[in-house]
Formats: sequence, C-alpha cells, structure tokens
Amino acid sequence: MKLPRDAPVTIGRRFIHLQHKIVTAILRTVEAGWALASQWPDVNADADEVVITEQLREGMRDALRGTPWSKNMIVLPGTESRSRQEVPLPDGRTDIPILLIQIFLRSGEHDPHAIIECKRIAGGNSRLCRKYVGLRRKYVVEGIDRFQTGKYAGNHSTGFMVGYLVAGSAAAAVAGINNYLNGKKRHDENLKRSNLVSESWVWGSRHPRSNPPPIEIHHAFLKIGSAHC
Repeated sequence: MKLPRDAPVTIGRRFIHLQHKIVTAILRTVEAGWALASQWPDVNADADEVVITEQLREGMRDALRGTPWSKNMIVLPGTESRSRQEVPLPDGRTDIPILLIQIFLRSGEHDPHAIIECKRIAGGNSRLCRKYVGLRRKYVVEGIDRFQTGKYAGNHSTGFMVGYLVAGSAAAAVAGINNYLNGKKRHDENLKRSNLVSESWVWGSRHPRSNPPPIEIHHAFLKIGSAHC
C-alpha cells in the first residue's frame, strides 16, 4: 500500500516550513500543557530539566485531547536523532519532538517536523543564560546553538525552545540571554517580542546557518508555579 502524498519522494531530507497557524498551535499546546504540568509537585525550581520536560510532554498530550489539532499533531517521546543523513549513529537527543500528520502525508518525512528544546533559565543566572544560548564543550552543543549549527532541525525553517523560569520574569530572562548574545557579538540574534502571540511569555529570534537559510526560533518562557509569567 502506498501512502498518499502530493509530491514525490526525493533523495535527501525535505525542507520543512511551518505555516504560522501551525506554529501558533504548537505554542498554544505548550501553554495548555504547562497549565496541567505545573500543578504536579515534582515540577519545582529545584527539579531537573528532564523531570520537568516529562511532565510538560504529558501535559501537552492531555491538552490536545478533544481539540481539532488532536488528529494532526503527535507529541512524541524524546528520541535520539541524527543531525545529518550521512551521520551513521545518533548524535543528539531531542526533548520534545512533534510529528504533524499533514506534513507526513504530503512529504513522507518520518523524522520530527518540529523540535522543542527545553532549558532551565533565570535572567540573573549567567550560567543558565550561557547554557540556554549554547555553552559549547567538546562534542557538546546546547540550547539555541543546537538549532543554529543544524544539529537540531537542520532541514526546518522553524525551531522551538521552552525556558523554565526558575526565578524572575520572562523579560528578565530575555535580558540575560540577549546580554550573553551581545557579549559574543551576536547582536542580530537577540530575542524580540513574538510577532504571532501577543502575550509576554512568547518571544522570537532569528539565527544564521551556513546551509540551509536562517532558522526562526519561538521561545516560550514558562514560570514554575503558574501557567506563565
């Protein structure tokens, strides 16, 4: 049996561009999922990122039930990933990958169509700000730079990040992140207010890549203890 799709499969990975309505739906699912996840006692400022992310993932799945997007969006478990097809073994592990049925049927692309990277963050904590951007060590790239280098979402036009606010506000976290970016002379990559969601918990940024074109990242800052800040 052949899977229905409106374009032939070609050699190599297809470039995936998400429509604004899909980006907004993902952000709203994060918001609704966090409203559920943040109620659990193991979601607290001292908790490990992995523990919090597991609860967010479950919250997003629960929030999708009964919504129009439940038939198109699948919140996958964290999975090992290859940054490029020629890499023989997985060289990364995604936090929250998302599969979109319409894109799968159209392109036949089995890999996730959106990736959410999750980090603890506080504007006054320079170490967390460095890690959010991409504290680079030998063979290790974190945060924003996983998208910027193509380690994550190498064939995507859009990426997503969640910042778990362990202290302070979204604005303070953004100021700390931008301060670190500016210190690295990456002024054009500063986070700015979202052009899709008006609330203060969502921000956006744009980052150059050698190939393919620049990637847009949508940042959701989630305050531990409430749905958002």
